[in-house]
Amino acid sequence: QVRLVESGGGLVQAGGSLRLSCAVSGLTFNSDTVAWFRQDPGKEREFVGAFSWSGGSAYAESVKGRFTISTISGYNVNHTAYLQMNSLKPEDASVYYCAARRGTMVSRARNEYNYWGQGTQVTVSS
Repeated sequence: QVRLVESGGGLVQAGGSLRLSCAVSGLTFNSDTVAWFRQDPGKEREFVGAFSWSGGSAYAESVKGRFTISTISGYNVNHTAYLQMNSLKPEDASVYYCAARRGTMVSRARNEYNYWGQGTQVTVSS
């Protein structure tokens, strides 16, 4: 059974940094892709970034150069994906979701991802 659990959201000042975590079970990072999306009330969930070990990475233009996805995994270690967010702006405030799909193709399309976490709120004060 695949399960994704996000953590690390909170309140940060504009210009600050925050790191979100996504604990992943039921998938292996060497053959799957993880991604982060975000969603504001009344709006569609939008792509933030995606990463796979053999497929590379992709980021939305709005976060490129400021956000980075990384993963850790290994024997007897919890598989975890991170979203490091630097130079945060008020417009980055949103609910952030971790997502995953089987296969190494890095996709920006929401419907390509079968597995989702519950979301974590990020608030950026100006």
